[in-house]
Amino acid sequence: MTNEGVTDYYSLLRIARSASPNTIKAAYHRALLRVHPDKIRQRADDPAQLADVGLLHDAFLTLSSATLRSAYDAQDMQTRRADPRPAQVVSLELFECSDLEGSDSGAISKCWTLGCRCGYKYEVTEDHLERGLHLVECGGCSEVIWVGYEEVDGGLRT
Repeated sequence: MTNEGVTDYYSLLRIARSASPNTIKAAYHRALLRVHPDKIRQRADDPAQLADVGLLHDAFLTLSSATLRSAYDAQDMQTRRADPRPAQVVSLELFECSDLEGSDSGAISKCWTLGCRCGYKYEVTEDHLERGLHLVECGGCSEVIWVGYEEVDGGLRT
């Protein structure tokens, strides 16, 4: 669900925002199989196991149409800009640290990455740390996390 109670169709179909029409169609078919009563291994009377097939169909129709998808993405982007709410709080200690070589100056800076459930990554750079930014959005979906860290005597404490 997004901030205003609108379902995130990308999360529902478990696809990246950059998914191709073929990927969307395949994900829709996988989602239908996931919720099919004959395919559910756990108790079928558990409401958490049963998704709204109509909602899956709406997601497929919306994301399959270039016009509808564009309008959906624009509305979703407006909602996320208005009020991003982190899905969870994550310590910087859980991120993998690596060195980045600067393109202009050749300077080396640090970059921290953490995998997202969609398959893409959250990325925190030294610039984020210097500016005190804690809300980090995944590069592949609309998921936002709050990254915990604080500066202590010139270093970082997570």
